[in-house]
Amino acid sequence: MRYIGVLAVLLAITASASAQISDPNVAPDLAAKWPEVMKAINSKTDYWGEKAMKLPGGPSYDYFAGLMPPLRYVDAQFFHYPITMSAPSAKVKARLVSNGSSVNALARQLNWISETGIPILFYLGNFGSAFGADLKCLTGPNYEKGYLPVVQTQYRHGDAVATEEVFASVDPAFAENGVVFVRFEGKGKLLAQVSLSTNAILPGAGGIVKDLQGGGFLWFDSNWKWGVGGQRLSTFLSPGKPVYLAIFTKPTTEQLPKLDASVYAAQKNQCIQTWETLLDKGMQVEVPEPMVNDAWRSLLVGTFELLKGDETNYSAGNQYAKMYVGEGGDAIKALALWGYKDDARRLLAPLMDYKRDDLLFHQAGKKLQLLSDYYWLTHDASWFAEQKKRTAVQVDRLVDGREKDTGLAPRESYCGDIHTQVYSLNSNANGWSGLHHFSAALEDMGDHAEAKMLEESAKEWEPKLRDAVAKSIRKDVKPTFVPMALFGDEKPYNPLTATNMGGYWDLVAPYVLGCGFFPYDSQESRWLTDYLEKNGGLMMGMVRTHPENSFWAINQNIDDLYTLRYVMALLQRDEVDRALVSFYGKLAQGLTRNTFIGAEGTCPLPVDEYGRQMYLPPNSASNAFFLSMLRHMLVQDWDMDNDGKPDTLRLMFATPRSWLEDSKTIKVDRAPTAFGEVSVVMNSHLKQGEVVAEVSAPERAPGKMLIRARVPDGWKVVSAVCGGKKLAVDKTGAADITGMSGKFSVRFMVGKR
Repeated sequence: MRYIGVLAVLLAITASASAQISDPNVAPDLAAKWPEVMKAINSKTDYWGEKAMKLPGGPSYDYFAGLMPPLRYVDAQFFHYPITMSAPSAKVKARLVSNGSSVNALARQLNWISETGIPILFYLGNFGSAFGADLKCLTGPNYEKGYLPVVQTQYRHGDAVATEEVFASVDPAFAENGVVFVRFEGKGKLLAQVSLSTNAILPGAGGIVKDLQGGGFLWFDSNWKWGVGGQRLSTFLSPGKPVYLAIFTKPTTEQLPKLDASVYAAQKNQCIQTWETLLDKGMQVEVPEPMVNDAWRSLLVGTFELLKGDETNYSAGNQYAKMYVGEGGDAIKALALWGYKDDARRLLAPLMDYKRDDLLFHQAGKKLQLLSDYYWLTHDASWFAEQKKRTAVQVDRLVDGREKDTGLAPRESYCGDIHTQVYSLNSNANGWSGLHHFSAALEDMGDHAEAKMLEESAKEWEPKLRDAVAKSIRKDVKPTFVPMALFGDEKPYNPLTATNMGGYWDLVAPYVLGCGFFPYDSQESRWLTDYLEKNGGLMMGMVRTHPENSFWAINQNIDDLYTLRYVMALLQRDEVDRALVSFYGKLAQGLTRNTFIGAEGTCPLPVDEYGRQMYLPPNSASNAFFLSMLRHMLVQDWDMDNDGKPDTLRLMFATPRSWLEDSKTIKVDRAPTAFGEVSVVMNSHLKQGEVVAEVSAPERAPGKMLIRARVPDGWKVVSAVCGGKKLAVDKTGAADITGMSGKFSVRFMVGKR
């Protein structure tokens, strides 16, 4: 919970008795302009999500995309959201402002620390209009092929027009300096302004502008003219005659050749080939919705751009350009889920070493859960043999660090931003879960003695924690309230987003929901989801919050990356349409349009007809939220009996119904699971009365294996066969394929309802 930077330490946990959300900071003119948005903000239930589930065919991208303008603005001088540009895992990151106005622009404020580079600003036309300033005249930004990190925009100012293309070099000779190549083509006058407080050294041979230390930071072709007094390059664009620039985020003293079209083309081709090769290494997914295909590819690219060597950073170019255990763990697990085993492996040790002294038990539990998930997805026992010292630190803390009198973890911070010391359900439940799940993984690895010791410790912990929960739950309110601060230190919130603390409950509760201490179908688990769903905790299927920051148009906002475990609980319960609200809500309104960038938090109330506010993008855990959702819509491996060992594999269980309209195909290739890799190709032939799935089963047999044909409204699965054998099929269209191995076909016979 990194939200809104450095918050004041709260002296007590407070709650609001207000029955209606009221925010004195909201501008009355904005509220009046967006009445439907205000209805959604003030609703205790998910106003739009509930409507989406009642639509023919269920939730959809088009429905959510039409509700509000897209994400666009940030609290920085450059105002438009930044796009991080980097080679995979590079340590130096460049920044492109998304309207094309500049490279390496600086926010010059505390929450945007970690900024690097000398700003280069672009102006178009005879009177120098800032590129992209008038959104009516801007097209883009868009990505090459819809997902590759080659960013393209076009801007028109009067008679001048320019198309801009920008990408980060992946060439090792340039990647360590964060070099960005820029191409312009069009007509009219174009300026590239150096924003430097002192005069830059004049360009030397080869068209290079250097800083006062002799480092080259601006490399340009022969079409540009350097203006000494103005510290800018100028050129006149003409159709069919592009001009080129290269911007060094970290200046270089190396000799550079002449920059021309051939250098640019070679760098661009290398960039495209590198990212395509990386994407081809992982799980492959192809669904009938092109935007979904672009999104998952783009989000994997974006995650690798945020990696800093072996560190899983939360963001780049701001105060979140560092590691956090819960959020970083989600990013690592998402990479493992998508087949990047080697990358997940190298990222584990740095995250294990990271710690915050006020959240030691929460972090130890999350670390052991992550290691357990990594083991089941990879069966890489060698990592654990090599890293015993790192795992022992977490195990010892959870086994030996609990209080002797209470049996619980000692008081620690409510969460990362709220330093009030509490007996935390979050820390205790996740700590118990870490021991329980890691014990099962160790048992599978053959370390029986250690596994037994951990499981016995978890069994000692469990009744103490359940007793504490029973004493703390508030059944006198509806829905029943499960506090994160035990023993009466936290009162119910009505609604959740009326106060800052209620918003933090909204962010912390999913960690408890997803850890398994309360099984997915338990009464306590449903109390948690009910409180989210019926007390103002969700908007478009994404969890909400109440930040204390004057930047926002309104302070009842969305912090969707913490929604992940809520959605996992829905999918395990098989509440598909409600999970699809979160999926399409995230795709349409939790990511930027066409560039798929998420943030720590977003505001639902638009600033204008062009956009809404977002906080400190990009965000690796936001990427992980979407990637993990999509994977689990297609492939689910669950521990259904809560013994710590995965036992059930469900295929194609939560696909949107539109994906199996006649003649459409869903493909999943080389999906890692707890049982080995699985592949499925599902073809819809509704007019012929069938849906056919080609399955390559995993090498290890699950205790239960099911596959579903989730056909469109108006259709139903009548029966299913495999190899001439009739399969058991339930009313949802799921066929039991338990015990089948190798490659086989499942034919679903379908008919009209």
